[in-house]
Amino acid sequence: MDALAFDSVRHRFGQLTAVDGVSLTVSRGELVCLLGPSGCGKTTMLRLAAGLERLQQGRIIMAGEVVADGRVDLSPEDRQVGLVFQDFALFPHLNVADNVAFGLKGLARDKRMERVEEALRQVSMESYRNAYPHTLSGGQQQRVALARALAPKPAVVLLDEPFSGLDMRLRNEVRDQTLHILKKSGAATLMVTHDPEEAMFMSDRIALMNQGQLVQTDKPVDLYYSPASVFAASFLNDTNQLTGVVRDGGVETALGKLEADGLADGETARILIRPEAIKLIPPGAHAGSGRSPARVVTSKLLGRSSLIHLSVINDGKEALHLHARVPGRFLPAEGETFSLDLDFHQTFVFSDSDSI
Repeated sequence: MDALAFDSVRHRFGQLTAVDGVSLTVSRGELVCLLGPSGCGKTTMLRLAAGLERLQQGRIIMAGEVVADGRVDLSPEDRQVGLVFQDFALFPHLNVADNVAFGLKGLARDKRMERVEEALRQVSMESYRNAYPHTLSGGQQQRVALARALAPKPAVVLLDEPFSGLDMRLRNEVRDQTLHILKKSGAATLMVTHDPEEAMFMSDRIALMNQGQLVQTDKPVDLYYSPASVFAASFLNDTNQLTGVVRDGGVETALGKLEADGLADGETARILIRPEAIKLIPPGAHAGSGRSPARVVTSKLLGRSSLIHLSVINDGKEALHLHARVPGRFLPAEGETFSLDLDFHQTFVFSDSDSI
């Protein structure tokens, strides 16, 4: 049985359709990320699940029970959900233990304090039980907020951009800790983020949204290597984009002929090539079919990888500007020439009419 299910959910704010016919499930122990640009409807989905917005159309089901369907509308405290907000929303006048205990008012005092200690141990914050939020770092506040969400042992945990207020180094550390804590808790987790790398790191499945609709729901590896649309391919990572006309089942480009399965001859195709799909072949190495000469415009070290700006030469003229990404340090000089080859697992051909 799914811990959380959205069934044909629609929601409007005035003339704006924020969520447009979305169906999605989250199983117990599963972490699903709602990923997409600002305004795509992902936070509205989270608020509908939490009971912070009244559902207008469709159904929301938790552990087999309808919690919202336009007639039924259970309050947030009756939905067995744990919430972690973007700003953590800790009460400044309460210490850490009292913050965590806030949602446990129905328990006897000894049981309540036992649950508080258990939740603080889960997030390694038991030694801070008497501290106040303003004395804690951002990462510590985030862990307290997570402990408060987990203390009632909810069936579903909802996270709204929980790491966006942290600096990069701390964000990486805290999200790693959070992932292990959530997995150990066994709760179903729905998390909102606009960061593709974060979604790929955290999730078992990614639900990619755009303009209120689910564009694709898949495991991170399948979404990355088998995107269903131009939007899905380009949102997950940077891409080089070019167009061409389909002839005899393929598209002739400055990088050679690319297969265009499912597209009709004469149709305009949009081609997306990830920077890491471009392989630079040194001068003198064998240049097979599909490899085109390219001149280095500039190269930049980005830390774990190097970004090479290339000008592709076709019929003696500069025909195309591309970016290639190479692991580690690789900084060829301006004007140096390479042949190019492609990793076709990271090269995608879609109809040019594909908008989302």
